[in-house]
Amino acid sequence: MFKYAITRRPGINFTAGLTSQSFSTPDFYIAMNQHEAYITNLMNCGLEVTVLEADNNYPDGEFVEDTAVISKCCAILAQPGAASRVGEAKLIQPTLEHFFEKIEKITPPGTLEGGDICQVENHFFIGLSERTNQDGAKQITQILKKYGYTSEIIDCKKIPGLLHLKSGIAYLGEGRLAVIDELNDHPALKNFRRLLVPEEEKYAANCVRVNDHILAVKGFPRFLEMLIKENFQVLELSMSEFEKMDGGLSCLSLRF
Repeated sequence: MFKYAITRRPGINFTAGLTSQSFSTPDFYIAMNQHEAYITNLMNCGLEVTVLEADNNYPDGEFVEDTAVISKCCAILAQPGAASRVGEAKLIQPTLEHFFEKIEKITPPGTLEGGDICQVENHFFIGLSERTNQDGAKQITQILKKYGYTSEIIDCKKIPGLLHLKSGIAYLGEGRLAVIDELNDHPALKNFRRLLVPEEEKYAANCVRVNDHILAVKGFPRFLEMLIKENFQVLELSMSEFEKMDGGLSCLSLRF
């Protein structure tokens, strides 16, 4: 059960952030409304939400999930793989220190972003990507082992369009995973019951289990139907402006 979440408001220059998409330019004011709705829904799930103000030095700063990996035992400061984001982990450190006595760190030459880490109970899947390298994966494996956690690496670099591991996988609880087709047959996932996200609705794979609810992206009816059949209480959120910046639902918060 989560009790807390940390978010950061988008900056007025968030459209200057990194993106591989060819959508139209995001609308800042629509993004702000979507972000406010996101915070409200986290609160509706019973979380106490810390809302950090934007820092215009970091136009991708609203994607706070990439700055840290959180477990019950500690917070692990990430080392973003994009040069423009390197300072974001240090920026969020004082907030994490308010909640955690133990703070670990990923250090260069290792790179690691939180979007590449999927926690499944006491096991962690670690995605290798353009943002998380072998050294970063090795470091977090050692840190997690120190606290009694197990982990496994999934190489995402050969999957077209998959920025982070959690762009294609989400843990739904009770042994269930939402997965895209390219990850469905991965040996690391063989012992889970997998809900295969329809090909045309891939973006919906980045959903978030928050206590008794699933936060899901609005506009993907086939995946929504799958979640409802699993007896989930689903809260749908509009994410159009963040999708244009390679962001998903999990990216916008740290939950613990």
